[in-house]
Amino acid sequence: MTGPLNGARVVELAGLGPGPFAAMLLADLGADVIRVDRIDDNALDPRAYVIHRGRRSVAVDLKHPESRELVLRLVDRADALIEGRRPGVMERLRLGPADCLARNPRLAYGRITGWGQSGPLSSTAGHDIDYIALSGALSTVARHGERPVPPVNMLGDMAGGGAFLALGLVAAMWDAARSGHGQVVDAAMVDGSAVLTTMLHGMLAQGRWRDEAGVNFADTGAPFYEVYECADGKQVAVGALERPFYQQLLAGLGLEEADLPDRRDETSWPALKARFADVFRTRTRDEWAKVFEQTDACVAPVLSLTEAPEHPHNVERETFVEHGGIHQPAPSPRFSRTPVALGLTPPAPGDQTNEILAELGYDDDNVARLRAAGAVH
Repeated sequence: MTGPLNGARVVELAGLGPGPFAAMLLADLGADVIRVDRIDDNALDPRAYVIHRGRRSVAVDLKHPESRELVLRLVDRADALIEGRRPGVMERLRLGPADCLARNPRLAYGRITGWGQSGPLSSTAGHDIDYIALSGALSTVARHGERPVPPVNMLGDMAGGGAFLALGLVAAMWDAARSGHGQVVDAAMVDGSAVLTTMLHGMLAQGRWRDEAGVNFADTGAPFYEVYECADGKQVAVGALERPFYQQLLAGLGLEEADLPDRRDETSWPALKARFADVFRTRTRDEWAKVFEQTDACVAPVLSLTEAPEHPHNVERETFVEHGGIHQPAPSPRFSRTPVALGLTPPAPGDQTNEILAELGYDDDNVARLRAAGAVH
């Protein structure tokens, strides 16, 4: 493994969404991540699920009485643990923070949930859309007078959940390296997605932002921060907020500022937006991309998931790479002294069971016994 977390060991108890994303981020940065998978007969190809990249897998039935000791042996050697079950589940399995920290007092015990480990909603079900609704983040992702559009699950699960969990674990591991004491990291998607709105709360307090979607300078309220349809039905994204960038936008569109309403007058925004929309419909997306290429007009083509890896900028920076036969985003960020690179391809559940059990001190007879008993796969 390479990267700044080379040498760190993480145990990931298999889950969905934010937990695996946090584990992927840590693995991308060089951590040795062992995923404790469920014994599962999922028909989908697990080796194509790139969010599971960079780790090894041991398949375990956590309800089997001998599985607890196996997981605790992994904990003995770990710097961090990731779990994403509802509050109380790990305690019932006798693998909660008290159990694990008793075995390894330096452990960073990471818990990722939607609502958090406490609060009146902590024991109830939910999904990304619910967590970002409660944090206020979802209300901002809408055009004026329209319903919010959930940004898939990137805002709650990935950004507000997994990324904050990964940051919290790195911080807890840093503290443990100095203090010798581990701790619990309680990462909640409602909390993390609320933090993502911090700038908006600051602008609300300054009077620079209205608590209403689609009427502000950066939420499609303004004509110079909007997505426009082109002649071929594809779109371009415009973010010409500052005056010099706005002037270059007008130059590319062939418009004269003197012939247009004042951009500072919010009452003129609908008319300006309609004028820009008419002009953008006269050429295709790629034609407009060529017009604004190498300018400061802040105009970019809206690319699909399959188009993005082919854009020249992404190609030169290797923003996307082919690994294990699959195009996927490369690790980020980049480091000058400890560069990161993709390592292991996603495993199927249990691909490295024998290897991992051997590392934990299980001999061949014990491995065979555990397999026969259904404790591992």
